[in-house]
Amino acid sequence: MKSSTAHLVRLEDVATFLGGSTPSRVRAHYFGGGIPWVKTTDLNNGLISSTEETLSSLGLAESSCKMIPAKAVLVAMYGGFNQIRRTGFLQEDSAINQALTAIVPDPNKLDPAFLLEWLNFRVGYWQRFAGSSRKDPNITKGDVADFPVPSMAVDQQVASARTLATWNAGIEKVERLIAAKQKQLNYLREHHLTKPKQSRRVKLKTATHESTARNGKRLGREAIMAVTKQVGMRPMREETIAAAIDRYRVVKPNAFAYNPMRLNIGSIAISTFADDVLVSPDYVVFECDEAKLLPGYLNHLRRTRLWASHFEAAGSGGVRIRIYYDDLAAFAFPLPSVTEQERVLTVLDAGVAEIEMLERYLAALQKQKRGLMQKLLTGQWRVPMESNEVAA
Repeated sequence: MKSSTAHLVRLEDVATFLGGSTPSRVRAHYFGGGIPWVKTTDLNNGLISSTEETLSSLGLAESSCKMIPAKAVLVAMYGGFNQIRRTGFLQEDSAINQALTAIVPDPNKLDPAFLLEWLNFRVGYWQRFAGSSRKDPNITKGDVADFPVPSMAVDQQVASARTLATWNAGIEKVERLIAAKQKQLNYLREHHLTKPKQSRRVKLKTATHESTARNGKRLGREAIMAVTKQVGMRPMREETIAAAIDRYRVVKPNAFAYNPMRLNIGSIAISTFADDVLVSPDYVVFECDEAKLLPGYLNHLRRTRLWASHFEAAGSGGVRIRIYYDDLAAFAFPLPSVTEQERVLTVLDAGVAEIEMLERYLAALQKQKRGLMQKLLTGQWRVPMESNEVAA
């Protein structure tokens, strides 16, 4: 690949802009026809193949909606400066609502697929407005008009976008595979954990016990962990740690910890650390009696509908509740023998390991694509052109 750097031009100099609107909701016959009508929620930072709502021909004719041509690039304008992260590429002529702006590139100056990649690459650009003195939190058409885009030959833009499309296709395939594997794992959890053979129904208190050990002066601040639904246990930010940590609770390896005010939304985690760690003194910590219940088995069980329904019911109502150990210990579930638990864990842990491997692969692909985008979209690298492409 050849190397050089493209200079930047204003988007307004290489494209035109079209707006949208919402027909009167009072007139139900304006909706439900065959005309795609794009809203912010339809944007996926990629190709728009379907829309949540559609318009009728009458809805289009009697409102200020206009048809936007296919291959226009859409950006979200409302909802704060981060909303511009939502973009889309029209695959067919469509109408749009007033929260979006359609960018129609000049075909002699800007390739729409290239523009979409560039918008997604430069999402950080819009943060400059977040700290400004402007009272309006929305992106304006003037902001979009001033957005800088690389000026390079259209054939190079097309070639760069085509190269990135190959990476996009690979990333999408891995994402779909992860989703399928996760669906399969969820099914296996429901099948093996909520309806196991040769089991007896017990309450959690018969196979676990609360741990009330406090830190004292044993462990330092680096051992303090937060518990989140998305990540599990992770180091707690220093600014959220109290000055004195002697009352922080000790969490042994394979023990569980949770915030009693957030258990009903899934904020619970098992400690996968080799050594003891600490959590907030307000957390609940409990351990499994491994002669009856394996920690790994419970860690899968907490991801089933049986577990979710129990704690969602406990957390229903308008008042934020606290679920302490005695409340958690009342959870009833079918418990098979430890030998059967080990057999099930072999299957489920293999499923988790496969998903984690795919997620690492996906992260590597995304990182590699980011580096490739940096080179291609700024013109530092140029894709070699075939002779027939140059001639065309």
